[in-house]
Amino acid sequence: MYYKIPIRTHIITENEDIVALTRKYSEGIAAPGDIICLAESVVAISQGRAVLPETVRPGRLARFLSRFPGKDGSLATPPAMQLAIEEVGTARILAGCAAAAVGRVFKKKGLFYIVAGRQLALIDDIAGTMHPYERHIVLGPKNPGRLVRAIKKATGAEAVIADVNDKGCVDILGITKKGYRQAVIEALKDNPFGNEDEQTPIVILKRRKTKS
Repeated sequence: MYYKIPIRTHIITENEDIVALTRKYSEGIAAPGDIICLAESVVAISQGRAVLPETVRPGRLARFLSRFPGKDGSLATPPAMQLAIEEVGTARILAGCAAAAVGRVFKKKGLFYIVAGRQLALIDDIAGTMHPYERHIVLGPKNPGRLVRAIKKATGAEAVIADVNDKGCVDILGITKKGYRQAVIEALKDNPFGNEDEQTPIVILKRRKTKS
């Protein structure tokens, strides 16, 4: 139904207008019926949500709790855990930890994020994204639903903000037309975003013209 057009951009930094940038880079390419997809990490960076670990002062609770996630977990360092606590509050973090403990007993995964907050699953520690943010902790984007609506208004095309990894997992954070959700998930499974040297954090899903 769609073919993918990765769009190369400049290195997007904090305090840039992601809506204006999306309009600029999609102009002449995206049309009504097409879908403009943005990588969530770049949206978050534009909102100033990339943080150097050395600027974070972890408290005792953060240092203690960071021992429990697996070493590959996004909250496995004291700075990342401290940012999570600041993001949702101590009470929700502790409630999430209690839920995770129950989940281990019953062999049920994911309860921490269900209780503490889905946005914590979006924290990348350390992100490994393009320079100069390869050493930053990147939090999830704020107000993705509002942003995609603003992008649609600015461009005329549908819009999506998605978190995609190289294992084929696609998490839709914001979408202007919910009926397109499954088609977008299928289109993004091979992770066409390039957040490193490719510099293609915008991908346009172009609707294929049907033969008459």
